[in-house]
Amino acid sequence: MSVLAELSEAVSAVQASTQVVPAVGVVLGSGLGAWADSLTSLDRIPYGEIPRMPQSTVVGHAGNLCLGLAGDVPVACLQGRVHLYEGHDPERVVFGVRLLARLGCRAILLTNAAGGLAPGFAPGDLMLVTDHLNLMGKNPLTGPNIEAFGPRFPDMTEAYDPALRAAAREAAIETGTKLHEGVYAGLLGPTYETPAEIRMIATLGASAVGMSTVPEIIALRHMGVPAAAISCITNLAAGISKSKLDHSEVEATARATRDRFTALLSAWVRRAALAHRQVAR
Repeated sequence: MSVLAELSEAVSAVQASTQVVPAVGVVLGSGLGAWADSLTSLDRIPYGEIPRMPQSTVVGHAGNLCLGLAGDVPVACLQGRVHLYEGHDPERVVFGVRLLARLGCRAILLTNAAGGLAPGFAPGDLMLVTDHLNLMGKNPLTGPNIEAFGPRFPDMTEAYDPALRAAAREAAIETGTKLHEGVYAGLLGPTYETPAEIRMIATLGASAVGMSTVPEIIALRHMGVPAAAISCITNLAAGISKSKLDHSEVEATARATRDRFTALLSAWVRRAALAHRQVAR
């Protein structure tokens, strides 16, 4: 079955389970899934009930598609994602965000947990992603191009949509949240990086490092769907941190950041919806 046919099947199943027609999509990373619980008129659909939807095996990724209202903005939210390191093919990793786009989301906001490289970063900091380095060795657009999605050679100059980044800055001011900015380096994982790799990545200009987001941004850029991302700095990277890296630390820091993150994301969703309407005119 083609990817287009799989997406059509998934869209039909979701639309049969909800009355929500989403305007904004949200992807919630490791330990950040609680935001979806704040939606009103919430319909929660486990990934296992959506045809062709890949299943996450990682702690901190609940594996639900949540549809509801964030304030007065209808949203579709991926409560957890799948990763390349779980053994999924790249096209499976981006199935979720392609589904959000096919459900009608005109803007998609991604979040992730990341290791901090930049001087002065501390666990719990938030970083608006301005660009990325794809160091995963894989690309979700490899293989025959799907013309219905976009061109063979999509331009990545503004992969992180300027209007959505401006909306994030405005949301940070509104909520009194300190928001750093920087480049995100995506690596395959599942091992954390070595100190030598972190030194290399810092030399290349990255401020944070993680194991997600990059394939999703590429797929959304290919489809012409505006997207942007915020990283929760849950730990300092290897060689910078004074302790051994552990996924439980990632989850704990994300939980401790929950209130600030929830307030910022809610404001960002509202402003992203406004930014979309302005662009649409």
